[in-house]
Amino acid sequence: MARSETPRSIAAKRGMLARLFSSSTTLSFSSSLSTPSTPSTPSSSTPNMFSESVMEETIKNVESIITKWDPNSSSITRVTSLFHSNREEAEDFLESVKDLRRAMHALVSEHSTSDKLLLAQNLMQIAMARLEKEFYQILSAARDQIDPESISARSSEGSSNLEDENELGSEEELKTAGESNTNVERVTALAMSSDLKSIADCMISSGYSIECIKIYKLIRKSIVDEGLYLLGIEEFKPSQILKMNWEALEHQIKNWLNAVKIAAKTLFSGEKALCDHVFSASQTIRESCFSEITIGGLNLFRFPELVAKCKKLPERIFPLLELYEALSDIRPDVELIFDSESTSKIKQQAVSSLHGLGESIRAILSDFESTIQKDSSKTLIVGGGIHPLTQKVTSYISSLADYSRILSDIVADSSPPRNTAFPEACFESPNYDASSTPAVSVHLAWLILVLLCKLDRKAEGYKDMSLSYLFLANNLQFVLDKVCTTRLYVLLGEDWVFKLAEKVIQYASTYETMAWGNVFSSLPEKNSPLLSPEAAKECFQRFNAAFEEAYKKQASWVVPDRRLRDELKVSIAKELIPAYREFYDTHKVMLRRVKDFEVFVRFGPDDLGNYLSDLFHGTAISGST
Repeated sequence: MARSETPRSIAAKRGMLARLFSSSTTLSFSSSLSTPSTPSTPSSSTPNMFSESVMEETIKNVESIITKWDPNSSSITRVTSLFHSNREEAEDFLESVKDLRRAMHALVSEHSTSDKLLLAQNLMQIAMARLEKEFYQILSAARDQIDPESISARSSEGSSNLEDENELGSEEELKTAGESNTNVERVTALAMSSDLKSIADCMISSGYSIECIKIYKLIRKSIVDEGLYLLGIEEFKPSQILKMNWEALEHQIKNWLNAVKIAAKTLFSGEKALCDHVFSASQTIRESCFSEITIGGLNLFRFPELVAKCKKLPERIFPLLELYEALSDIRPDVELIFDSESTSKIKQQAVSSLHGLGESIRAILSDFESTIQKDSSKTLIVGGGIHPLTQKVTSYISSLADYSRILSDIVADSSPPRNTAFPEACFESPNYDASSTPAVSVHLAWLILVLLCKLDRKAEGYKDMSLSYLFLANNLQFVLDKVCTTRLYVLLGEDWVFKLAEKVIQYASTYETMAWGNVFSSLPEKNSPLLSPEAAKECFQRFNAAFEEAYKKQASWVVPDRRLRDELKVSIAKELIPAYREFYDTHKVMLRRVKDFEVFVRFGPDDLGNYLSDLFHGTAISGST
């Protein structure tokens, strides 16, 4: 109903209406109602009088439905939802507002002094108050039905296209979907989002965009913020992250990894789809709304950058790689979702975090390489076994290989330098031509080369040269096994593995020659002439002394790898036992007549095999053989 107005307020409203409708509305009510038989001319008063009467009739027609739904009235409609109770009447209400707006535009243009203009303004305020209330109620009541997750899921399934106004709001689609009980939730969501769009279009075109946007931002931002909270996303200051103990930070990283994909592909994607649909009439409005609603994305995508600034320790590289992988995987979605200038800060933050993680990971790799080179442990491994550095480094590098896809992106532009401080022998180890091999393979091969060179230096600490070569054979075999049983095999390739295997064989052969050379040389060469009893006796004594010395010395030596251990035993036995058997069989009968035969013929051919079978288990012997 029209309210009493003071002359000053009436003048103010007329001025406001004149400004409101002078340029914003493109439809002309009078021109839309003109007929061919009654041409409209500026000098004719009849059309103006006719148009004014039609406008007054229009205002009178819309007054009943608008006042019926006055939110401040005492009728039942005050507590009833227009869009929930009667969809047909809701459509009539929206159409009435459109007619009222056109009538007001025409009045401002041609009859700015008409008393009906004030009535129209009051009706418009009532209508907007009702639409505000409906907009708020739908948004509040529809938190579950049109939450970002369900919107995103329906959008990705292709069951509804929120960017297609006609498809989403069509009565035919609602009717078809409603025929199936399984589509009840979808029908509800479609209807609600369609109502939101209709209300938003109406309020914006009527000059009430500020009120509409304010309500939308308030409700939808609370939903997005709640979603981030439920996903475990917290806002941290840099100082909080730096002071956090590693166990607590690891927990936060796991939370983030579980949340970020859902947040990007569901929460933000669904919110953008809904926002784009509801405010499809205005790009500026939808971008502004989406920007403010999803401002929490800054905290989400800033977290990895804060973690990257923490203390750089080798073991922390793996959580950083997981952060980098997760962020890299959703980057296309981030680019697509936050594609406007108003949301560019969020997109830039994601890029900045990726950059920070990459820098931190490269720094840790560099520090790890330096740690290998600077290892100053002088402790010799008893028996030439596996050095702890070998175990630590190969385990670390094989774990890095599991992240090869991510590392290839991180180290693509950073080739490890060739360290001229390494001994030349190190470069005989497996290496790569960086120009023709993936960067990640080159980088991991380089780290292994750094380890091999360090092992070469540690081997120099053994006084017994044969033991130093056994140490190298053992440790290179450990590296070889690790490479062949992990993803490193794929990254380094068969040629690299073959070269390293050759190196193991070379070290094992050198060990055998140096450790057993005196034993081998104590026996006559093959097909040598028969020795005199005295010469044969001396030969047996030389062999006994050499074999006992070699056996006692090597009884505490170890070869952890079973295959390498068996190969060494077989190789030594093939060289030693046939030669000894020939000498033994040739001179045994002759020497049996010599006194104290058992004293200088200490071993039978079969005894040697038994002794050799006991080697390389690290069990030291005591006393004489």
